[in-house]
Amino acid sequence: MTIKAKYVHTNLIAEDWHALARFYQEVFGCIPLPPERDFQGGMLEAGTGIQGVHLRGIHLLMPGYTETEPTLEIFSYTPQAARPDTLVNRPGFAHIAFQVEDVSAARAAVLAAGGKAVGEVVTLTIATGTKVTWCYLADPEGNLIEVQSWAE
Repeated sequence: MTIKAKYVHTNLIAEDWHALARFYQEVFGCIPLPPERDFQGGMLEAGTGIQGVHLRGIHLLMPGYTETEPTLEIFSYTPQAARPDTLVNRPGFAHIAFQVEDVSAARAAVLAAGGKAVGEVVTLTIATGTKVTWCYLADPEGNLIEVQSWAE
């Protein structure tokens, strides 16, 4: 059975949610959607399974949308677990992607804002003949980003 569903948000856990939110606002034009979140106590502990947990953060409206979703939810937790190495081939959620006009310019903007290169800019042709130019990058905290551009 398929349930009725609608995509709402993707969550990034940040070491510094203020700095990471600023990166996505400045580089990709994400827009803050107040209020900032600040939760702690029994209900959050029950929902997360973490005793003494405290989370803070914000939702950012993704570029290209004009309502209140989908968002990129950026939170910081206390306590915080150790971050694993950044790898494009790790099972599980891997990256978020942004469609841009110029992949090389977007790559340069990410790098100038403190991001890191993961791979080079490449162009692949899919079975329909459409070409996609793309590259992987990491934001300042190591979360993977793909920037892509499509052409006939």
